[in-house]
Amino acid sequence: MSTTATTPARTTVPDGPARRRSERTGAAPSALARRGLLYATLIALLVVFIAPLLWALSGSFKQRGDIFATPPSLIPNPATLENYRNLLTTQPFWNWFAISIGTAAIATVVSVFVCAMAGYGFAKFRFRGKRILFAVMFSSLSVPFAVILIPLFILVVKSGLANPWFALIVPWVAPAFGIFMMQQFIVQAIPDELIESARIDGSSEFGTFRRVVLPLLRPSLGALAVWSFLQSYNSFLWPLVIISDSTQYTLPLGLNVLYASENRSYDLVLAGAVLASIPTILVFVLLRKQLLEGLVAGAVKG
Repeated sequence: MSTTATTPARTTVPDGPARRRSERTGAAPSALARRGLLYATLIALLVVFIAPLLWALSGSFKQRGDIFATPPSLIPNPATLENYRNLLTTQPFWNWFAISIGTAAIATVVSVFVCAMAGYGFAKFRFRGKRILFAVMFSSLSVPFAVILIPLFILVVKSGLANPWFALIVPWVAPAFGIFMMQQFIVQAIPDELIESARIDGSSEFGTFRRVVLPLLRPSLGALAVWSFLQSYNSFLWPLVIISDSTQYTLPLGLNVLYASENRSYDLVLAGAVLASIPTILVFVLLRKQLLEGLVAGAVKG
């Protein structure tokens, strides 16, 4: 009696290069799908962010009755410059514009310098109470500005410093976020040996800060400058409390006056909003290199 042995079929396993080609072929559709989903999400976000600006730009060239016409039209028909002409001739727009730009520019320069010095002190100096002071400063990030609004108003008024050109700058001189940002960047980007070498060469502390530290902080200073300018330029609550003269309003307050008027001057508001957005766009364009370098440096070193 004979028995026949059954030999199992042998499975052919592709060699190394063939296996890798097979894996790449299978992974390609998945990678393309993820990339397509990412691009679709970015395009959708771009449309969401840019749609209000395009609508404001279109409405600023329309007559008041055509702004809310149904169905809405993105292209003005007929296009008119009457909104800009009325805004510039019937309203103190240039006063609002000058105060907003002037105070924001001064606040930005002072804030960047003060935050850089304070961050340098926290990062490279040892002194008694440093941790407690830093903890108090850092914890102030969790306090909403509305909480300190009334105490700050009383302090400014009682000190006789309620002049708009001074009062509008005070809250943005030493923001806790800017100090923390500078401190973190200095700790990560500037070695102690570099500072010690400057001291050995006879440089003073301020000279070391000005000649050694500041040049290395350009990316983070640009990012902080953009943030500080936008914070001061777009501020509404503090100017609303501290300013009573309509000729000394900032742009947000002036546009709010036009919006809150009896006839709801949407045509003038849209024209003013378009003109008010120009400085912020210019600031981003001029400082975009430093802003992107600062964000990349923080992402890599953080």
